[in-house]
Amino acid sequence: MSWLVQVSLQPGRPVHLVINRRLERDWLYIPRLAFHSTGVTARGRLDIVVAILISNLNFVFLLLVTDTMAVPPCYADLGKSAKDIFNKGYGFGLVKLDVKTKSASGVEFKTAGSSNTDTSKVAGSLETKYKRSEYGLTFTEKWNTDNTLGTEITVEDQIAKGLKLTFDTTFSPNTGKKSGKVKTAYKREFVNMGCDVDFDFAGPTIHGAAVVGYEGWLAGYQMSFDTAKSKMTQNNFAIGYKTGDFQLHTNVNDGAEFGGSIYQKVSDKLETAVNLAWTAGSNSTRFGIAAKYQLDKDASVSAKVNNNSLVGVGYTQTLRPGVKLTLSGLVDGKNINAGGHKLGLGLELEA
Repeated sequence: MSWLVQVSLQPGRPVHLVINRRLERDWLYIPRLAFHSTGVTARGRLDIVVAILISNLNFVFLLLVTDTMAVPPCYADLGKSAKDIFNKGYGFGLVKLDVKTKSASGVEFKTAGSSNTDTSKVAGSLETKYKRSEYGLTFTEKWNTDNTLGTEITVEDQIAKGLKLTFDTTFSPNTGKKSGKVKTAYKREFVNMGCDVDFDFAGPTIHGAAVVGYEGWLAGYQMSFDTAKSKMTQNNFAIGYKTGDFQLHTNVNDGAEFGGSIYQKVSDKLETAVNLAWTAGSNSTRFGIAAKYQLDKDASVSAKVNNNSLVGVGYTQTLRPGVKLTLSGLVDGKNINAGGHKLGLGLELEA
């Protein structure tokens, strides 16, 4: 027998109860059941293990309490839930095809192609990925229709737990242009940081970012420094708050661009998001509202509108396992009769 018990620690913050049966030296992992408890509070670091031994039944019960905010997201993923509501499920003005496959030897292939309905420009890309999990290694090769070749080697959790090193190079045979990057990322409880170096003949550019989190609160900083010009080219701050069904994110970019977003999961089927943006020296505020509704396990509908009266709608349908169809449309509410509206079609295949 096996159970998984889910307990409500704080609103939207699940914990897990794992029950194992001890028989001599062998441990039999036990699956999942449903349980609900209220009135439990927790503060500070959550890494609590409580063991209760019932000797006559030869059972050991382990209560493992884990804080879902132990490792905060990276800076680029702050406010990601709201961004996904605005961006996923749409493809205005494009006809897209994405294919993902995996060989018997474990090599992953990802092919993407798109055609712009306005310019008729066709773009495509091919990516292969091979993982050696026992060594923490990932090898990635990339090619696109701009004839740019890329190679990426990633080493994760080998030098130190939570440390990820990436070596990324690109080469364009047509122009002979080469570029290289070294990326580092380190994450552990309450902190997620990274430092990337873009190599250039004039001088490397250093990109750094760090996010700290505690009890749902998040604070992040992002910077870029051009060593050739000895100048700070990017200087961004962000603050947010995150629970299971609610997220708040605010940011200031270079002291001139102010933004914020709110995400809320109203129910199991309905998700909503709002974003705001304002630039210093401008009297206009940009804002948008978006929502996603899950019709059933295979279909969802999305809609969004902004202050320029641009209305977007999207419909996603899983036709069968591994086959997903996306239809989308963008309407200019201020010029409905003038035309210029956009349609999009996307097909995703995975095997």
